[in-house]
Amino acid sequence: MDIIFIEGLKVNTTIGYYEWEKQIKQLLVFDVEIASDVRPAAENDELAKTIDYAVVSEFIDSFCQLNPVDLLETLGQRLVDALQSQYAIDWIRIKIAKPGAVEQASSVGIIIERGKRG
Repeated sequence: MDIIFIEGLKVNTTIGYYEWEKQIKQLLVFDVEIASDVRPAAENDELAKTIDYAVVSEFIDSFCQLNPVDLLETLGQRLVDALQSQYAIDWIRIKIAKPGAVEQASSVGIIIERGKRG
């Protein structure tokens, strides 16, 4: 199976458990991998027959802005559900990093993988 990926997508959004976090925007960095057979798109060079990573990137940014939550786990699960529903994705792996959230670490976060890679 082929993989369409988005790496290092930066989104400033409201996320966090603590009250002070709810008052500010914080940087999240997304790495996304989506299993997709690219042969139909490649056959006649047709964007409409593939998953458009620019559109998916905009979807992720918009979703984060419209769905403020406390936990990365909640954001990740809801985002994966929305992406799988919106784009009929069979397999997805998404990494969400929150740089600077822990002073001693360059970044912390979660990785969610759902579906069958094929």
